[in-house]
Amino acid sequence: MAGVDVAIIGAGPVGLFAVFQCGMLGLSCAVLDALPEIGGQCSALYPEKPIYDIPGHPRIAAAELIEKLEAQAAPFAPRYLLGQRVETLQRLTEGGFRLGTSAGSQLTAGAVILAAGAGAFGPNRPPLAGIEAYEGRAVHYLVRRAEDFRGKRVAIAGGGDSAVDWALALHGVASHIHMIHRREQFRAAPESVARLAALRGQGVDFVVPYQLAGLEGDGGRLDAVLVQDLDGASLRLEAEHLLAFFGLRSELGPIRDWGLALERQHVTVAPATCATSAAGIYAIGDVADYPGKLKLILTGFAEAAAAAHAIYPQLRGQALHFEYSTSRGLPGH
Repeated sequence: MAGVDVAIIGAGPVGLFAVFQCGMLGLSCAVLDALPEIGGQCSALYPEKPIYDIPGHPRIAAAELIEKLEAQAAPFAPRYLLGQRVETLQRLTEGGFRLGTSAGSQLTAGAVILAAGAGAFGPNRPPLAGIEAYEGRAVHYLVRRAEDFRGKRVAIAGGGDSAVDWALALHGVASHIHMIHRREQFRAAPESVARLAALRGQGVDFVVPYQLAGLEGDGGRLDAVLVQDLDGASLRLEAEHLLAFFGLRSELGPIRDWGLALERQHVTVAPATCATSAAGIYAIGDVADYPGKLKLILTGFAEAAAAAHAIYPQLRGQALHFEYSTSRGLPGH
């Protein structure tokens, strides 16, 4: 059972920056997340959306921000345990914690940082028979790279920002896009909906008002998506991939049972250190709460630094002699 100095629960932007902050202090990290990709909401909900309040970046796409944070953390060789939720957290008599995941993995850590955002995320799966055989190969709830679908026939189901944004991003990449929605009106940003409407008949067809009814294929290879309208009329849409964007469900899950002080589904922390009510466990980002908290990514970045600096003396048993990165550089470089 492998061990690290710090287990970071949550691979969103704040969790990734915590890897960097811990690494600068010589603390090793493992990052655990219920989603199969890093990036949290930035990757799952709005990878193409611009973010305007990251210092030094007047405008940066969410996916690009995650790429840069991953690269910033890379010199410290974090271990990523993705697609598995932390189910158990046991305090060890010799100090530290043992974490157990939904995939059966176990990990020991000297300290724990909760960077779980609004909690563990998971996709809202459409209730289609046999869909599990296609997941990860032909059925996708998250998309990281448009290039993965070059020259493919793609069906996109959903009417929100994720569905519309990815339809726009894949136009000219995919050979054809079926846009499936159960009503005529889309819930995405009006400008995006107007841009998508202008592409009707140019490699994009609107399949409305229809909803998913079934999948046709063999051994995880998708041949067609079956849809049905409210009157029971059916259509067969040739497609090699289905992107199903019905939102993500989030919940604190087992975190509720870890004996932490909670306030309205958030973990109460000390502002200066981000320490929770349980020794050795810290919380940062959207999951953490204290009086006057500003729910901004940059606030979470500052909290990541505060938690890392509080953890160092706890694990190393000595005060931290702080040096700026401009004078110190990267450890080992």
